[in-house]
Amino acid sequence: MTGCTVGPNYKRPKTDIPEGYRGAAPDLAKPDTASLGDEKWWEVFQDEQLQPMIRTALAQNYDVRIAAERILEARAQLGITRSRQFPSVSAGAAASEQRIARQAGLPAFTADSEQITGSASWELDFWGKFRRGTEAARANLVASEWARQEVISTLVSNLASAYFQLRELDMELEISQRTLTSRQDSLRLTRLLAEGGATSMLDVRQAEQLVFTAAEQVPDLERRIQQQENFISTLMGKNPGPVDRGRKLTDQPHAPEVPAGLPSALLERRPDIRQAEQQLVAFNAQIGVAKAAYFPQITLTGSGGTESTALTHLFSGPSGFFTLTGALSQPIFAGGRIKSGVKLAEAQQREAALSYQQTIQQAFRDVSDSLIAYRKDQEFRRQQELLTASAQDAAHLSDLRYKGGATSYLEVLTNETNYFTAELNLAQAHLRELDALVQLYRALGGGWQQ
Repeated sequence: MTGCTVGPNYKRPKTDIPEGYRGAAPDLAKPDTASLGDEKWWEVFQDEQLQPMIRTALAQNYDVRIAAERILEARAQLGITRSRQFPSVSAGAAASEQRIARQAGLPAFTADSEQITGSASWELDFWGKFRRGTEAARANLVASEWARQEVISTLVSNLASAYFQLRELDMELEISQRTLTSRQDSLRLTRLLAEGGATSMLDVRQAEQLVFTAAEQVPDLERRIQQQENFISTLMGKNPGPVDRGRKLTDQPHAPEVPAGLPSALLERRPDIRQAEQQLVAFNAQIGVAKAAYFPQITLTGSGGTESTALTHLFSGPSGFFTLTGALSQPIFAGGRIKSGVKLAEAQQREAALSYQQTIQQAFRDVSDSLIAYRKDQEFRRQQELLTASAQDAAHLSDLRYKGGATSYLEVLTNETNYFTAELNLAQAHLRELDALVQLYRALGGGWQQ
């Protein structure tokens, strides 16, 4: 009977897999090099406060819990589909009492009847319709399991990115508050000089601009910090509230170069690719279900039991009865319904195959983009560090020149503004570098391993 299963057996579609990732360092793209995606998330994100936050999110996040319920739904559906391969058996019992009134001189009488019956029905899966349906349901179950892993991977990366963004906002707030304090001291000194006639009110107004520029950043950053805390709390499955801090943004450990591994290994590691493949397996099996409708349906049914007018004679004497039936039904004319069903299943299978190949291609692009971003963001951060150091020195020199009477306060205003902007940009450069690492880790299929 297994040999009579109709429909194609699944074969993984051919895919154009590159030898290496664009953007990967040559010495880290060797065949024996492990991938960052193979590492556990707590090995990649080592912040002491971030790790318990991720664990809490994995236990309480609603998307993860919804994905777990979908697995249970798919498992139950598999049980329903698989049950069609087996006979269905039922049993019943009945009892009745009938009283006939006196009629035409006949005396009244009472008739009792007790009956116990059993029946069975079995549609032979001669053409593999139910087996192909079970194959599709099992693939859908596995797909739902990989969908949950994809939700977990996304959650881990989103929470890590959100936490790093929060620490970047903390860093910007610290810079703004420190700058504000320094500029307020400078403003007081400038006012004293103006009162003594050593400088003009124009210098006072320019010093005030520096103070106001730093001061306006503080409430805006405080707003963004609290909103970011609310977002992180929601990711953890909690109501909005404060979030504990761990290491500073600049103290987060990350290697300057990360191994990408082999592109072929990505097909086995990324959850979205595995999910897409299992969906393809399910649609491939549905072709067999559709083709089985061309062939005869063979059904065996049987029923039997015992019946008696007296309960004491229910299991004795000639009270038993049974019926056995075999039926064969062959479709002859269905108005093209069966043929259209096969074409539909085949088109869905081809669509799923294209989606699978598209998912793989997009995965290769994600990894290449992330590798390039991580390397270039590191270069950008190093240049921003040089720019910030230069701007700091220029601001210091202009302050000394102004106090020595060699220049106007306009030079101080310009260089202080440039230094403040450079500091904020450097904080954002650190964030971009860490966020690129997070996206690279996710693109390589990491984060779902427990």
